[in-house]
Amino acid sequence: MTKRYLEIMDTTLRDGEQTSGVSFSASEKLTIAQLLLQEVRVDRIEVASARVSDGEFQAVRKITDWAREAGLLDRIEVLTFVDGDTSINWMLAAGARVMNLLTKGSLNHLTHQLRKTPDEHFSDIAQVIELARINDISCNVYLEDWSNGMRSSPEYVFQLLDFLTTQPVRRILLPDTLGVLTPGETYAFIRTLRERYPDAHFDFHAHNDYDLSIANVLEAVRAGANGLHLTVNGMGERAGNAPLASAVAVLNDFVKDVEIAVNENSLYTVSKLVETFSGFRIPANKPVVGENVFTQTAGIHADGDNKNNLYFNDLMPERFGRRRKYALGKTSGKANIEKNLQELGLKLSSEDLKKVTQRIIELGDRKEMVTREDLPYIISDVLDSNAIEEKVTVLNYVLTHSKGLRPSATVLVRMGEETFEEHAQGDGQYDAFMNALKKIYARKCLHLPMLTDYAVRIPPGGKTDALCETIITWSINNKDVKTRGLDSDQTVSAIQATQKMLNLLGMSQPVPKPVAQEVLS
Repeated sequence: MTKRYLEIMDTTLRDGEQTSGVSFSASEKLTIAQLLLQEVRVDRIEVASARVSDGEFQAVRKITDWAREAGLLDRIEVLTFVDGDTSINWMLAAGARVMNLLTKGSLNHLTHQLRKTPDEHFSDIAQVIELARINDISCNVYLEDWSNGMRSSPEYVFQLLDFLTTQPVRRILLPDTLGVLTPGETYAFIRTLRERYPDAHFDFHAHNDYDLSIANVLEAVRAGANGLHLTVNGMGERAGNAPLASAVAVLNDFVKDVEIAVNENSLYTVSKLVETFSGFRIPANKPVVGENVFTQTAGIHADGDNKNNLYFNDLMPERFGRRRKYALGKTSGKANIEKNLQELGLKLSSEDLKKVTQRIIELGDRKEMVTREDLPYIISDVLDSNAIEEKVTVLNYVLTHSKGLRPSATVLVRMGEETFEEHAQGDGQYDAFMNALKKIYARKCLHLPMLTDYAVRIPPGGKTDALCETIITWSINNKDVKTRGLDSDQTVSAIQATQKMLNLLGMSQPVPKPVAQEVLS
């Protein structure tokens, strides 16, 4: 089957920058432009609107200077206006050579915004197109509000197209300016134009106000559109434009009679770069580029993947330079954890795996986010706890911290069959806890060992709110002994580490009273 080529024009730097609160610097625009054309390999990019600002002019100048050297100048486009030679002169000064001329695509816009007749508008358009030709500028033409034009004034749209097809226009750009089209209308309208003007090149430009942009893109291509306008991360005015990554995935998987040049493997890279430059955050569940879209959460899904990739579809993460993940949380089963252990090169016994699973479920119930990087810490804590016989248990504690008052702690400890409760103050909450503990041990004529080091760390990367590991070094019988605690709260993890020390110490062997008892909080 012979495939037809479909052009992809990215308008992140023009329409995408119209996202509320977003403004790219000239250097950022150049970096994005280079990545889109050289790595992502879109066919064209629309980089600015003429006459907007000096900053916009400088950005276009940077991009055109680079594009000229790289032999890509004919792939740089600028939105221009029906304003005589004003936009033309701006483009010439900026070094751009392809203009996307904004005309009125509905009788409503023409009548109420321009207050002109169709013939007057066509005359003004012809003047600009001729000036562009004289100055060796290639011309594409937008039909602003085209979708409403096809709904309410199709005769005017046909009149405008009858005129434009007699002009030296390379492409006709069909925007759903207000994002109002249904998929059925998109197909019907473009199919009508395709049959009426078989030699014209039509681009479709979708907006996402009803969350129908990708469905409309699919129908536009099915109806015979020659090109699509897309933006990275779906950026754009109001609800944004059709997102580049989603459109590319849909085209590659569901439209078998077209081919595109876009490199799927670079889509995630450009997505994260644009997120960083724009400050426009990608929703975690956004298809293809969202943080969670290749993450299995339910344990049954991980189990199915282990057995025969039962929960895979054609959207394999490797296509987009990504990897599948198996979430760790309250819905995790052993299969999820085993998948993560495989990634880390670890294997646990059935009993230890059950204990690690239970610990992760407990963290999930507390709405803590657990990541794969946390897993070695959890395993270490569980195995460490297994090795210690619990004869001393911190049953309960209340820690207080008030402005102008010293922190205090009330602690309830079980030692064998006895329970003890004490209250104390300290320089910090953990110091207060230790002072209360000392009182309890004094009642048993026991002394606590000296704390010689106190270290806190989180898993590498810091992309977790679940875990904090506290490692405390104690001097017991002139030997350094380390105990670890693990929790989302630093003080709680320190208390867990301390309980492990108490059980290592035992209840019957007094520790020589240190010359100076030091506690770090």
